[in-house]
Amino acid sequence: MSAAIEVEGATVRYGDVLALDEVSLTVAPGRVCGLLGTNGSGKSTLFKTLLGLVPADGTVRILGRTGAAARKEGLIGYVPQSEQVDWAFPVRVRDVVMMGRYGRMGPRRRPRAADREAVGRALERTRLTDLADRQIGALSGGQRKRAFIARAIAQESAVLLLDEPFAGVDKRSEATVTELLLQLRGEGHTLLVSTHDLAQVPHLCDEALLLQRRVLARGTPEQVLRPQVLMEAFGVHPEEEATWTS
Repeated sequence: MSAAIEVEGATVRYGDVLALDEVSLTVAPGRVCGLLGTNGSGKSTLFKTLLGLVPADGTVRILGRTGAAARKEGLIGYVPQSEQVDWAFPVRVRDVVMMGRYGRMGPRRRPRAADREAVGRALERTRLTDLADRQIGALSGGQRKRAFIARAIAQESAVLLLDEPFAGVDKRSEATVTELLLQLRGEGHTLLVSTHDLAQVPHLCDEALLLQRRVLARGTPEQVLRPQVLMEAFGVHPEEEATWTS
């Protein structure tokens, strides 16, 4: 079976700044890949490259298509680390989740029965059904994160990119999100998940990639999280607490 995510020699520059240096990555369908790295390591840039939002040298394919084509066809969903949202705007949680269906609607964006059903399932899976009519700004940080994950689920994409889905969430939301991501893997979805929680990687991920603008290590979680690898890259042991951001 062909790769769900395939990157070969991706290089991205922002002016004189080298953001990604010959990065290669292959993720098979139905796998979870953990994306690890420190602040400024290029994780968010890699996500944008996969989505076709920044120009890159090299080859980038999502299910055999360019990132831009996959995004247009609704094959790839994205949960960014932080949303640029006016939290005071009077939009309900269910309205936010419905935005994941826009690509499947006509130009008037009138929800059909299938759209409402997809939103209902996404709310149920993220345990937000009881909060569906609450204004989005009234949610806790963990609930907000779950709402945007629900939006990605409602999109029904085969490939999901999640940028720090556990950042700033409470333990209950963290457990809910972890359980949900494992369920999605079991259903055949492919996930690329950036996370700063090293202890969680072996439980959640089938494989991992350590990024510092270039690939420092790639393989199973056990291979990437070897003490000597982490010491060389960051000067930390895997059992140490580390707060990493994109």
